Amino acid sequence: MKNFALPIIISIAAIACFWIAANAVTYKFRNAETITVTGLAEKDFSSDQIAWSATYSRKSMDLKSAYALLKADESSVKNYLHQKGVTDSEMVFNSIDINKEFSNRFDANGREIGSEFTGYNLTQVVNVESKDIPKIEKLSREITELIQGGIELNSSSPSYYYSRLSELKIDLLAKASADAKLRAETIAKNSGSSLGGIKKATMGVFQITGQNSNEDYSSGGVFNTSAKNKTASITMKIEFAVK
Repeated sequence: MKNFALPIIISIAAIACFWIAANAVTYKFRNAETITVTGLAEKDFSSDQIAWSATYSRKSMDLKSAYALLKADESSVKNYLHQKGVTDSEMVFNSIDINKEFSNRFDANGREIGSEFTGYNLTQVVNVESKDIPKIEKLSREITELIQGGIELNSSSPSYYYSRLSELKIDLLAKASADAKLRAETIAKNSGSSLGGIKKATMGVFQITGQNSNEDYSSGGVFNTSAKNKTASITMKIEFAVK
């Protein structure tokens, strides 16, 4: 009897191992039945805030004189902005930047022999932020009128922003997720399966580009500030189970 017991035990053990291995393969195969899709959502919108800045400077051999001239320019700039409808709460004058400037001196053979002081150059920047976009756009075009008054002024191009980006992003995430689900349902239906629950979801990079522009997307995200009318987009990569 002992002679038959060992082969029987070995056979039972082999069958058990085969059953366990077979079920493990089946379980792994079923777990691997997924569909991964990427949903996309886009939305056009218009900026509701504008930012603009201008820089003006004065130079003099005497620091006190340069400072007095620049403060007079500040007063002229502020009065001009008031005339254009800009309020005190919309404008900020930055601190004055002071630079001592020198020029190189050369001998008759073109060799540098030293430098000489050419004066103090004082610079100040005024920043304007407003929700009245047409007003500031017009201001940025007309500010050069101050040059006629003897003010050395450089005007920057306006930058445009949107105050409800968080709401926009949430809306796009919902639409991108819905788009991903629709794509997955189409794939599952055409393959004779049905869609299960979400196994994994990964949000893509939030991109903001100018409308009708040829801007390239960036892995770190694009945030356009030069265009008033923009397009926001986002992707959602979702892995669904298949039943």
